[in-house]
Amino acid sequence: DVQLQASGGGLVQAGGSLRLSCTASGFTFDDYAISWFRQAPGKEREAVSCISSNDGSTTYADSVKGRFTISRDNAKNTAYLQMNSLKPEDTAVYYCVVVLAGGYRVWGQGTQVTVSS
Repeated sequence: DVQLQASGGGLVQAGGSLRLSCTASGFTFDDYAISWFRQAPGKEREAVSCISSNDGSTTYADSVKGRFTISRDNAKNTAYLQMNSLKPEDTAVYYCVVVLAGGYRVWGQGTQVTVSS
């Protein structure tokens, strides 16, 4: 089975940091881009960041540029989202996502990030 396991969320004060991890299984991790999405209560799910499979190029939502860093360790089948200078508006459930061949999208189970003011 294709699975993504997100972890690393928690409660942190504004200005603090967290590192999320997304560990994959059931597919060739090296071959696919990995994305992070988030969904805050009462809001639409939004794309946060993405890292490519080949050259490791990255993209970020404007709201997190300069504060979040996405990375991957293909040897560990794991992607990371380092989140610094966290703000209360970053509070959300964070999901990692992979789009496999044929457009089949697999979501991890989500990890809660809560930033207190």
